[in-house]
Amino acid sequence: MTQRLYGIMAEFRTPEALVEAVKAAKRSGFTKLDAFSPFPLADLAKEMGVRTTIIPWIALVAALTGAGLQYGSQYWMNVVDYPLNVGGRPLHPWPAFIPSTLIVAILWAGAATLLGLLLILRLPRLHHPVFAVPGFERASEDRFYLCILSVDPLFEDAAVRSFLESLSPLAVQEVPACD
Repeated sequence: MTQRLYGIMAEFRTPEALVEAVKAAKRSGFTKLDAFSPFPLADLAKEMGVRTTIIPWIALVAALTGAGLQYGSQYWMNVVDYPLNVGGRPLHPWPAFIPSTLIVAILWAGAATLLGLLLILRLPRLHHPVFAVPGFERASEDRFYLCILSVDPLFEDAAVRSFLESLSPLAVQEVPACD
């Protein structure tokens, strides 16, 4: 009985080698890739097609919602629910409502951004199959990894292994799937 695989992973010494490996994998038709690096690589994110365009929209919608609720609640309390005319001041002093409205908008945007990122990135992830690969802890120090996932339509153990070995990595290892 063979063990199920999450994928096959190659270890590289430099970020340039990882970016070139991703480009080669894309040219070869692989679509289900995962890359690991100790620091962000803009070229790698662009090459892998990583997009983060939804996060600013989540923050904007949350900020507008929070600001609207804050301003609306102040208006309701001061004008409709319990109007107090002190010294002939207007019941709707909008300049006085602006500071707290901005503060609440920022609070809601920050909270929604945090929650959105946690949901989109599926965090916290306490265990990932790549953690079982010997030496993978160096991905947070000085090594760069490319994993071709077994869910890729072109995935065949021997073919993927020989493809990754043709890229001159430091090592090629199988990543067992978690059960």
